[in-house]
Amino acid sequence: MLLVTKEFTFDAAHNLVKYHGKCERLHGHTYKLIVTVAGEKDEEGMVIDFIELKNIVKENVLNILDHSYINDIIEQPSAENIAEWIWERLTEKLKTDRYFLYEVKLYETPTSYVTLRRNLDV
Repeated sequence: MLLVTKEFTFDAAHNLVKYHGKCERLHGHTYKLIVTVAGEKDEEGMVIDFIELKNIVKENVLNILDHSYINDIIEQPSAENIAEWIWERLTEKLKTDRYFLYEVKLYETPTSYVTLRRNLDV
């Protein structure tokens, strides 16, 4: 099995309405999103074309979240909830008989991130 990974960035604002601290106030981040697909190579020697992966993520995630107020999309937009929302948007789009969505990693800051990974035992 091979892992194919692509990185993206997007800018968005949010506030954590169920949180007590400075993050309950409106603020923004430059998020870094890392999407990893796992699978086997096709006859062209690729698991998934980087361009195809880029287009799927752009259409289903970035076009919605970039320069948005995330609270309009996700009720409590913690990094964990945003990562789960991204997973739900991509899991079926990145699933064929050869590959599947393996991991979503979302950086809220350069040193703070959430990782959501498929359980391979299921």
